[in-house]
Amino acid sequence: MAAQLFNRIGQLGLGLAVAGSVANTALYNVDGGHRAVIFDRFTGIKNTVVGEGTHFLIPWVQKPIIFDVRSRPRNVPVITGSKDLQNVNITLRILFRPLPEQLPKIYTILGVDYDERVLPSITTEVLKAVVAQFDAGELITQRENVSRKVSETLIERAGQFGVVLDDISITHLTFGKEFTQAVELKQVAQQDAERARFLVEKAEQQKQASIISAQGDSEAASMLAKSFGDAGEGLVELRRIEAAEDIAYQLSRSRQVSYFPPGQNILLNLPAQ
Repeated sequence: MAAQLFNRIGQLGLGLAVAGSVANTALYNVDGGHRAVIFDRFTGIKNTVVGEGTHFLIPWVQKPIIFDVRSRPRNVPVITGSKDLQNVNITLRILFRPLPEQLPKIYTILGVDYDERVLPSITTEVLKAVVAQFDAGELITQRENVSRKVSETLIERAGQFGVVLDDISITHLTFGKEFTQAVELKQVAQQDAERARFLVEKAEQQKQASIISAQGDSEAASMLAKSFGDAGEGLVELRRIEAAEDIAYQLSRSRQVSYFPPGQNILLNLPAQ
């Protein structure tokens, strides 16, 4: 009796284990921000896109392929040429995601790694076409216009593969060594030209100052000549007296100069002969 009971319990446990295993293989989860495409061994890829949550499938017949439909970033570096044949190193940062309703087609044609197959090729194609329309200098001064043209063309090309581009931005833009050296030489030449213009302006100002000073001296000389003509010898005598007073004042302050009145014998201690 006890043996039969244990046998029944064992059979029931085995049945529950098999049922649990079958139920586990018949269930799958689709996390938030993801979608699933069902592959059927008999009919192939189904056109139905499965949303988030827990779903059933036929074990060993159907298999879910999970896609991330959230925006993801990707940097695509490209080396191309400008309109004036300058080498340009440019990098685009792209935020991309697949269209959920296009997932069966994307998986059938491109596979799960659709971004590796599509984005580098179309980005290179679009950048080469757009950058070739601008000179190297225009790529810097008209960067916003270049970015706009790249975005419009790239969004259109990506849409043909069922890929949505939420944001496109130019994060890196450099030129070849020759162009960089030419720009540096141009800057040096502009600085030299500015310095030369400053020196010319300074010399011109000094020239004007010299002319004004010479004109002032000429006017002063003319005024002195006129004064001499009006005053005659009186002005000269006045200047002579002023000069003599100044000399006498300086000599009076010197300790090495002695003053003796006129008419006195200064040889007082000499013996008489």
